[in-house]
Amino acid sequence: MSVMKRMSMIFKSKANKALDRMEDPRETLDYSYQRQLEMLQKVRRGVADVATSRKRLELQINQLEQQQSKLTDQGRKALQVGREDLAREALTRRSGLDSQLNDLRAQYQQLQGEEEKLTLASQRLQAKVDSFRTRKETIKATYTAAEAQTKINEAFSGISEEMGDVGLAIQRAEEKTENMKARAGAIDELLASGALEDFSGPRDDIQAELDRMGSGPGVDAELEALKAELGQGTPQKELNPGNQQQGAPAPQQHQQGQPQGGFPQQPGGHQ
Repeated sequence: MSVMKRMSMIFKSKANKALDRMEDPRETLDYSYQRQLEMLQKVRRGVADVATSRKRLELQINQLEQQQSKLTDQGRKALQVGREDLAREALTRRSGLDSQLNDLRAQYQQLQGEEEKLTLASQRLQAKVDSFRTRKETIKATYTAAEAQTKINEAFSGISEEMGDVGLAIQRAEEKTENMKARAGAIDELLASGALEDFSGPRDDIQAELDRMGSGPGVDAELEALKAELGQGTPQKELNPGNQQQGAPAPQQHQQGQPQGGFPQQPGGHQ
């Protein structure tokens, strides 16, 4: 296939697709109905023209028949007064009118037949136009209802162009929100672990280290509890009966008044 043929085929296919998107069946039906009305109007004008010509021939035939009767009377009167020559002249003219009348009557019969055919065609076309108009309105109403239902279904399903844009906007907003929440959580974890410095306040290295060490035993305790639930935990060592009796309270690790860490209490509450 040559390049020009391929370009022509591509152009025609794209043009056909574009026209198909632009075409509205309701407008096409209205245009077809308008063309049928124009055709019906032309047929009616043709019937009117043929009827006018037939009527004109009918008037000519009536005039010639009147002249024919008049010449016959004149020939009769001429014979009554003994003017055979005048009677002959009247009959000669009457003979010429007979030939014209015969031609006009033949044309009249032909026009009358054409008028009947056109009248019948006009009636049939009128019936078709009326039937097409009824079907056209039915199709237009059905198409309008189907179009409205389609738009409603597309709106509910979210596949319409407008609802699709709204859905994409919501999706982008949700993604940005999740990303921002994840970023905020990551920054909080980095600040808590000391990987990032918090420049909004004074830095307390000792407190940060204590917080980090305090979170470790809690995780270990939760891990041991999970192992115990699954039956994977190690049996706890039995306590020395001499150190702790059944029902006796556990000894405190630090004596009251002695602060943790082994630092003596200084006067004024400072270590």
